[in-house]
Amino acid sequence: MSSETRHPLPDLAATQALGTRIAGLLRAGDVVALSGGLGAGKTTLARAIIAALGHAGEVPSPTFAIIQTYDPAPDGSGVALPLVHADFYRLEDPAEAEELGLDDYLQDAALIAEWPEMAGGFAHDPACLAIHIETSGDCRIAIARAGHDWLERWG
Repeated sequence: MSSETRHPLPDLAATQALGTRIAGLLRAGDVVALSGGLGAGKTTLARAIIAALGHAGEVPSPTFAIIQTYDPAPDGSGVALPLVHADFYRLEDPAEAEELGLDDYLQDAALIAEWPEMAGGFAHDPACLAIHIETSGDCRIAIARAGHDWLERWG
């Protein structure tokens, strides 16, 4: 089974549909690594995933905070599972990612990582769904590579 799939993203609805699909398969310990150039749509896809998990509020880009967490509310509202949304764009060295304590988060939460290469990458992790968004003019395509733990779910 090939671990690479291609998903055209001609509009916001297609991005939201991909986000909904990912959210439906996501579980604690997973990493969704989003790469692509500036303005490719990484944050838009991250927001679609977070919304599909049940978060109804604003989803700020974590570019400046680096990490934004989302937890289920005690009353059962909010996201379906604990989630960490990270944007590693501002890291100057991958070693800085270790200082953020990501391993502690990943024990009970899923991680959406924008600019994963700035944190040393996650593609080697079997629980990683790596998505590279390519752009050409107004056209976007998401190229997904499923890690071992994702193969059955993603296929």
